[in-house]
Amino acid sequence: MSLCLGGKNTCAGEGFAMPYNIRIVSTYPPRRCGIGTFSRDLANALEHFTGEVGHIRIAAIDNGSSPYAIPVDLIIDQHNAESWSFAIRDILARANESPNPTIVLLQHEYGLDPDKNGRDGQGTNFVDMAKIFHQRGLTTLVYLHTVLDDPDQYQKKTLQELAKNSDGLIVTTESAINILESDIYGIDRSTLKHIDHGVRMQHPSQFDRLVIKKEYGLENRFLVTTLGLLSPDKGIQYGIRAYGKFLDESCTASQRKNLVYLIAGQFHPEFVKGDGGESYRQYQTILAEALDDAKLKWCKVKEVGGTDFDQYDVVFLDTFLEESTLLRLYSATNIMVLPYLNMHQISSGVLADAMGSGRVAIATKFRYAVELIHSNKRCPSGVVIGRHARGILVDPGEPSVEQIAEALDYLVFNQDKRLMMEKEAHQRGYQMRWDNSAWALLQYIDFVREENQIVTGRGIKFVREKPSIFQKRRQTTVENPKLAIQDLDPKARKDIEIQIPRL
Repeated sequence: MSLCLGGKNTCAGEGFAMPYNIRIVSTYPPRRCGIGTFSRDLANALEHFTGEVGHIRIAAIDNGSSPYAIPVDLIIDQHNAESWSFAIRDILARANESPNPTIVLLQHEYGLDPDKNGRDGQGTNFVDMAKIFHQRGLTTLVYLHTVLDDPDQYQKKTLQELAKNSDGLIVTTESAINILESDIYGIDRSTLKHIDHGVRMQHPSQFDRLVIKKEYGLENRFLVTTLGLLSPDKGIQYGIRAYGKFLDESCTASQRKNLVYLIAGQFHPEFVKGDGGESYRQYQTILAEALDDAKLKWCKVKEVGGTDFDQYDVVFLDTFLEESTLLRLYSATNIMVLPYLNMHQISSGVLADAMGSGRVAIATKFRYAVELIHSNKRCPSGVVIGRHARGILVDPGEPSVEQIAEALDYLVFNQDKRLMMEKEAHQRGYQMRWDNSAWALLQYIDFVREENQIVTGRGIKFVREKPSIFQKRRQTTVENPKLAIQDLDPKARKDIEIQIPRL
């Protein structure tokens, strides 16, 4: 006799699966890190699948960001090798205490993996974890947040070892799969899985754009935004110069009063602290020069409300964007500008959420943007309207100044086309809701576990003992189709010869 409590994985008794206990190893709020935000949103989405998920716990990779709250129950000191070792032992012990199968999700990023001397991006902590968990029978999946198409030997070996010592690698873009299975890494396609980056906001009507604008004192203004943690890789100086060029060349004096560029978010804390703050100070100088060259009036505020927007072209909202603030700013936005400089970037929560909010993005041609906006089609140089008109792509760096200005000119003065593009963006974003991504992950876990349990010895295993004429013929066909057809009978040879063009 068995008791079914409801849901696919909630039936206790012989032949019925138990719900999964999910263990995520990642940074996590309050640490200010995009991967931490990703893991929090994934955990929140998984919680809704009460039939498939028992409990969710986080092993938080920490650098002094405490205190943490549930679901964090284990803290890993990022630069302490013993702390990583303790976490492995602790996770194994807790897995053994529960009748439910434990699923480990490692959120890999090179910068979170220091070696024993404390050098970031040189360690083997993620590989060591994957290897031990995999050997001990815990289903172990690795989310890859960086996939480089020109890796150094360490970077290449790390991903190869993660593939070898886990049950699967998960990426948020199809293009990352193409790179991983290419000769660069040589990772078998069967170990790779694409699952969309989730979005936190599914429908524009959740927050009415006009209502939010009124709250911020922006009801009569067209709002251009760049949101999220800032760093030199975000290319803000090019966005500033492009905005100045657009105002100067496309707008009258009265029109520019009805436009504002809001750059919201603090600089990444790791960047601010690095080099004793010298790199941060140098970048502040670069931004100041860009503002001066573009002849833009600007200010820095801690809150949007109460700002006298009549006085400024650019407003810096210098604060960490909490969830509620971020969602409201997505809602208020008319156009999102992402002038990023790292073309290898395979995910962007900001771009994903912009899509989910039904907002048009002007983005440089980094890998994730090309996939979402242009469906991974060949992207020529210059301004490119996305394949399904859900955004606009531009070249990075200096060329982006002219191109972003051109894209702003197109979108600002073509309301009908802009609104149509918002609908197309929202349609793609709707498919990427976090509950959809979480469900895709649970289905993949089911698949991986079933594959691991399949019994292969259902017949005699044959080992080749004589050469295969068929294998030789296939190989010859690939190398020289003209030569290979000589082995065929006359009729088959004639049929094939018709299909092969004369050389």
